[in-house]
Amino acid sequence: MKKLSITQKSFISLGILLFFTGCADHNREKLAINDQGYFEKPGLNVMVLNDIYPEGHQGGIEIIQHGKRVATNGNLSLQPTPGQWEPYPQLLNKEIKKADETIVVTLKYPDSTRIKTPDQPIIYPHLEFTYSISVIAEGDQFRIIVDLEKPLPAKWIGQVGFYLELFPGNLFGKSFYLDEQFGIFPRYANSPVQKDRDGEYEAIPMAEGRRLIIAPEDKFLKMTIENMRGNLELLDGRVKHNNGWFVVRSLIPEGATNNAIEWVIRPNTVSDWKYGPVIHTSQLGYHSNQTKKAIIELDRRDKSRKRVKIKRVMPEGDFENVLSIRPEKCQDFLRYRYLSADFTDVSEPGIYVVEYGDKLSEQFQIGPNVYQKGVWQPTLEYFLPVQMCHMKIFEKYRVWHDQCHLDDALMAPENINHFDTYIHGKVPEGFTPLTHVPGLNQGGWHDAGDYDLRIESQIGTILTLAYAYEEFNLNHDQTLIDQEDGIVEIHHPDGKPDVLQQIEHGLLTVLGGYRQFGKFYRGILCPTLRQYALMGDAGSMTDNRVFTGKVKGRYEGFWYNRITNKYSKYFSPQMNEIVEKEYVEDLDDRLVFLEDDSSRQIYGIAGLAAASRVLRGYNNPMAQECLAAAEDLWMRYRDAGGKRAGNNKIQALVELILTTDKKLYKDALTNMLPEITDNIQDVGWTLGRILSRLENNDFKHQIHDGMLKVKARVDELSGENPFGIPYHPDIWGAGWGIQRFGFKHYFLYTGWPDIFTIEPMLNALNFILGCHPGENTASFVSGVGTKSMTVAYGTNRAEWSFIPGGVCSGTNLVRPDLPELLEWPFLWQQAEYVIGGGATNFMFLVLGADKILNQK
Repeated sequence: MKKLSITQKSFISLGILLFFTGCADHNREKLAINDQGYFEKPGLNVMVLNDIYPEGHQGGIEIIQHGKRVATNGNLSLQPTPGQWEPYPQLLNKEIKKADETIVVTLKYPDSTRIKTPDQPIIYPHLEFTYSISVIAEGDQFRIIVDLEKPLPAKWIGQVGFYLELFPGNLFGKSFYLDEQFGIFPRYANSPVQKDRDGEYEAIPMAEGRRLIIAPEDKFLKMTIENMRGNLELLDGRVKHNNGWFVVRSLIPEGATNNAIEWVIRPNTVSDWKYGPVIHTSQLGYHSNQTKKAIIELDRRDKSRKRVKIKRVMPEGDFENVLSIRPEKCQDFLRYRYLSADFTDVSEPGIYVVEYGDKLSEQFQIGPNVYQKGVWQPTLEYFLPVQMCHMKIFEKYRVWHDQCHLDDALMAPENINHFDTYIHGKVPEGFTPLTHVPGLNQGGWHDAGDYDLRIESQIGTILTLAYAYEEFNLNHDQTLIDQEDGIVEIHHPDGKPDVLQQIEHGLLTVLGGYRQFGKFYRGILCPTLRQYALMGDAGSMTDNRVFTGKVKGRYEGFWYNRITNKYSKYFSPQMNEIVEKEYVEDLDDRLVFLEDDSSRQIYGIAGLAAASRVLRGYNNPMAQECLAAAEDLWMRYRDAGGKRAGNNKIQALVELILTTDKKLYKDALTNMLPEITDNIQDVGWTLGRILSRLENNDFKHQIHDGMLKVKARVDELSGENPFGIPYHPDIWGAGWGIQRFGFKHYFLYTGWPDIFTIEPMLNALNFILGCHPGENTASFVSGVGTKSMTVAYGTNRAEWSFIPGGVCSGTNLVRPDLPELLEWPFLWQQAEYVIGGGATNFMFLVLGADKILNQK
């Protein structure tokens, strides 16, 4: 036999290699189940019931196309365009069949695990059924099959259907074809409406047909959905719910069980697409003296390691090359590969950018004054004033909101569970349900976008402001606050420190409750969903007139919806018994809820004690009242048990010691040493300020040893991701928790500088300011940084706007591994503002960084 030459052997080997390489590439282009348990191919992921938050537009079948989530909540629904309080199914079982490239889930309606008491929202209690959804990969497409255990009852035909939500933010101005019909996805809902069987207005389909093509002009968004057994409806969910998405839907046919629904979905994918690179830096910038790192986020298939260039932006508009770095490899995190470039040596004041390959970061500052102007100030000058309840807020020609809730508050009825999870038990002696409680129509800040006053949010804001005033001598004055006339004027100094005036404002509601009940209320909030979901002027929520009428019949009548002249369908069957009764229609006053949670009462002690300290010499009567209330509550709640109550007792005792220096409180604290050492990770931060006042050396030594454990744990958790902080992404954005971590770390560093470094605190600040995972590099702080969250979930979210200085919840997790921060004002788990640390902790962090770095 003739032997092959070396050249011939080489060509044959190359041919075999190319053949198998081609086969491997072809297989990679097919949709397949990966090790994370979802379908994957380059440019496409399909998750099946990984997320459990459908009311937040995270659940069901979800589609990620070229790194962006484009569709969610693929599942059965009882409404064409479900809203937040609709019923959702319960997942009973999930089976991943890798060999068959199939995922099968079994579900049932309704999800009884969401119903904790008879008074919680329930809809359609008489429909129960079980079904399965199979998702099958077929090359570059996937098939969805819905099987019912038994046919639907006749009265539900035409009501139950399979739906898939499409993210509107991707589609505004894009086109669609549904068979022969076509159109453009509108920026605002403008579909005609019709009444459904419940007499409520619902969207008329934008188009109907069998085959829908979405965004055919955009190769990154194009997707085809085909119903193999009937028609598709394309609906605009914003017709019924401002926070709705576009919806594709098919109804379950009469008598159907197996293959009741069968869709084929083919998202377009771009060959050789890879994610990124994304350059993560602080959108604000860096102090000259601090560590500076750029984090480069890459597709895991991208094994390149290009040089990172630091460039200075020159006055003429050109760039000066300052530094070229070979980045270091970081550990993989979530679905991405990371590199890190340390440019700490760049300290010359100026404007800079980071370049990686053909990508440039947003510009940022370096300098010794970077944290001193326009950073923490918006929180104090805009956000806190805008959130003030019971006041009219002016900003020159603008009115942020009118005076509001001057009719606060009615005593909530007994034994109810409010739809926002507030639980009210027995009405205290001396009060009657639905009668006015005086003294609650002043002070406080609206929490989040729903205008309620949560006691822990009020206390948390008071505490952080008091700490900021003490630590940084914060006498900043840019706001007029006139409590007598109920007026606030932004950027109108009145000769008083804004921080102290804000603390006063919070105390007016906190002390108002204490004066009435001898303890803190749980919360003050609206009685109806129409009010709860209000997007607009807080002054329009109620008529500002105290309700003095009598409710006819049972007092559950406060659920009455005077806007639609009927009871909301969102409440339990018990309410149906009274639907025909007549009720007074001007019952719009907010309700005050009470509780017996000792841990929140103890937390309030800390707030009152700290406030008493900082108000001395400014408002002595209020300072004295705060201390008297704090000491009274301590005597009543000091024996409370439980971990949360115990942790709060430690903080309360620290504040009482700082305020009074009494031996009583010092002894009580040192006697809690076992609880302190057991929970040192949670409570250790608060102790550094009082150790010098204690004489118990054994206590001090044990606390010092505990701090070594805290340091080790912080280092361990911070090493698990490229961002240098303890960070475990979840369905709710981690921004507030990371701010809180940074706030606590300031006290760890200042209390034990021999143990702790400032780096974790600064890393937390950088994270909030833009150095966080995901393609959206925005600062979580609205109006702070080159790129920031200027579409946020605040009280003005309907205008796609923001409140300067508000801090959003931030990047969340689409399970199991997609970090997401959409530009969409209605996702509270990503874009919501809150008080109680949601913004004031950021303010404190910035002031702390500036103080420490300039001391260096």
